[in-house]
Amino acid sequence: MPGGKASYPSSVLMNAIPARVAGVREIIMASPASPGHLSPPVIAAACIAGVDKIFRSGGPRRSARWAYGTASIPRVDKIVGPGNIYVATAKRLVFGEVSIDSIAGPSEILIISDGSGDPACIAADLLSQAEHDEQAAAVLLCTNENFAERVRKEIATQLAGLSRQSIARRSLQNFGAILVVKSVAESGEGIERARPGTS
Repeated sequence: MPGGKASYPSSVLMNAIPARVAGVREIIMASPASPGHLSPPVIAAACIAGVDKIFRSGGPRRSARWAYGTASIPRVDKIVGPGNIYVATAKRLVFGEVSIDSIAGPSEILIISDGSGDPACIAADLLSQAEHDEQAAAVLLCTNENFAERVRKEIATQLAGLSRQSIARRSLQNFGAILVVKSVAESGEGIERARPGTS
């Protein structure tokens, strides 16, 4: 579980609950201790989800520890959970020695709006991904220019109050966008054209 830049109890639930439902006999969680202790909400989520053991361990080295085992850390059958680009690369390198869930990239969100939603909610959804990582992507495709501008202003307002403002700001500057399109159908066509292997 992440714990370096931020802690996410939701990630604990999203990984441990499906494992428990699937009948996994032992669930072991690793999370870096920052600064020096594990996040109480992460520990609470682990208890709720039925995690059996918790180790204070993080970063890309964690994947090697779980894939091969150490004197104090057991070898596991599968490594799951989010992480930055270094963690994703480490999981890719140990794949085959151990099963993994996927080689996931940075967080991303794409919202397609016809202008009928709540600008504050859409802005919050975009920021919820942008604050994960400086390489996260948050994109809005909207058919209504006035609505798109309202979302832009709402993002600026909410961004000012974020504890992870610098990360979200950099993410939005580098990988964020609000694009006005003619129709929802055009949004879908643009996405289809952008997919690899399509024309």
